Amino acid sequence: MELLAAAFSAACAVDHDSSTSESDARDSAAGHLPGSESSSTPGNGATPEEWPALADSPTTLTEALRMIHPIPADSWRNLRLLYQEYRDKSTLQEIETRRQQDAEIEDNTNGSPASEDTPEEEEEEEEEEPASPPERKALPQICLLSNPHSRFNLWQDLPEIRSSGVLEILQPEEIKLQEAMFELVTSEASYYKSLNLLVSHFMENERMRKILHPSEAHILFSNVLDVLAVSERFLLELEHRMEENIVISDVCDIVYRYAADHFSVYITYVSNQTYQERAYKQLLQEKAAFRELITQLELDPKCKGLPFSSFLILPFQRITRLKLLVQNILKRVEERSERECTALDAHKELEMVVKACNEGVRKMSRTEQMICIQKKMEFKIKSVPIISHSRWLLKQGELQQMSGPKTSRTLRTKKLFHEIYLFLFNDLLVICRQIPGDKYQVFDSAPRGLLRVEELEDQGQTLANVFILRLLENADDREATYMLKASSQSEMKRWMTSLAPNRRTKFVSFTSRLLDCPQVQCVHPYVAQQPDELTLELADILNILDKTDDGWIFGERLHDQERGWFPSSMTEEILNPKIRSQNLKECFRVHKMDDPQRSQNKDRRKLGSRNRQ
Repeated sequence: MELLAAAFSAACAVDHDSSTSESDARDSAAGHLPGSESSSTPGNGATPEEWPALADSPTTLTEALRMIHPIPADSWRNLRLLYQEYRDKSTLQEIETRRQQDAEIEDNTNGSPASEDTPEEEEEEEEEEPASPPERKALPQICLLSNPHSRFNLWQDLPEIRSSGVLEILQPEEIKLQEAMFELVTSEASYYKSLNLLVSHFMENERMRKILHPSEAHILFSNVLDVLAVSERFLLELEHRMEENIVISDVCDIVYRYAADHFSVYITYVSNQTYQERAYKQLLQEKAAFRELITQLELDPKCKGLPFSSFLILPFQRITRLKLLVQNILKRVEERSERECTALDAHKELEMVVKACNEGVRKMSRTEQMICIQKKMEFKIKSVPIISHSRWLLKQGELQQMSGPKTSRTLRTKKLFHEIYLFLFNDLLVICRQIPGDKYQVFDSAPRGLLRVEELEDQGQTLANVFILRLLENADDREATYMLKASSQSEMKRWMTSLAPNRRTKFVSFTSRLLDCPQVQCVHPYVAQQPDELTLELADILNILDKTDDGWIFGERLHDQERGWFPSSMTEEILNPKIRSQNLKECFRVHKMDDPQRSQNKDRRKLGSRNRQ
């Protein structure tokens, strides 16, 4: 197999005019890889007699692969899909794949506790094909799925691949690896097409140049020309790799080099996001000519009905998606191989770029937010400096403070409740009372590390959603206790989680290596509304750390370990323990630390000049 891997010095291409149907693509993506029978079915472009004779000898195999003509980039570069469409389609297929795997394994358990379907539902599933997802997991369709002119092709569906006979000699896992590398390249081509449309159709429009002042154009489009130039060079190198031969040798070495040396342009662009959004909203409100032009340009068929804002956020979407695509490759490469080392290096570099992008966005917005909060505060106690480069807001909101003895008489009076307002920062809690003029009077504070919380037992409706907050050392250098009432169970748990993040939760985090942690996958995108919430993308997998009876989940996303709250209605649970365990094991592999052997291999390896025999 090592000699076979050495022969994979290559590339392949995508012809988006292929006759493969959408259902065939989904079946292949779900692991239904073609064997000798499927490769000889009508429509593959060649009969078995036309395939080159490939002997069992590795030497003969290598020579045979070299005899196969490379596929020119022109045969797959002419994409019909914009990146926004391509990305949505890919993630929807990823969700469907997990659903099918979950449903198939549930069917195989034949009435085990993991299967919650009723007998009537099981009969319906037997009548239908197993690939059909359960009705309880219905996902809203987008028009792209029913568009016959927007086919989403796989590497193995290319006529050149099917007629070569290479599918007969590659193992299923190796074909999946080819598909993973192929998706990275074709999605980059789709991304470049959309990014180029942002520049040529919007930014370089003659009327746009006349309407916008150069400073406004600079804020709105930032350094998009630099991002476009890097994407073009990156795509050209990927294309050259694919044109070398019919089987892809590797792409992560190219990804690593660009992430380390060129992707800083993404950090600059994404860090400008706060000012970009504000400038766009301001231009829409204040310049009628700009508003009319944007509407007119969006209606152009080139934009496929997509809004201008979806083009502006392309670079941020791409850099995060690129990291996930490398993760997908990493899950499929052979362990302790050179390709695994290269994929780990590429993933590590991309992770650093993504973190820098996120930090750039946060730094811009946090500074303004802290200045605004500082202006609204009036201190009844000794003043505490709020603005700091290392401080940011975690949560803010109103709670009801309960005071007085807990007797039946006082519980019946509403004077027991007093409204207070909390500002919780990453290192400090500030307790205030709201006063006229949109101001807050600060009467207590404490370092976040000196906070303790305790949930009260069920003591009736009056004390529902009540918890105790202890300040081990407050502004007066003494211990203080507050009995606080939230508006709902989820609000109470969210405050408790934010105030004391290390407290024990209902479920154990995956970092404890418990291989049967409850999991969900995102089926509806969600944008965080508060600092303690987590923005979700389609197909994200998350471990459940805690959840409430009124529909909120506190979870940890596997691919980046980010934690936060989100509505349970945005997700669906992964029921099968085998699938959950597999997700965790893949996560451990992606995030495993460098071992000494890998470090030695990295020192000896020259990235970008791989030996292609």
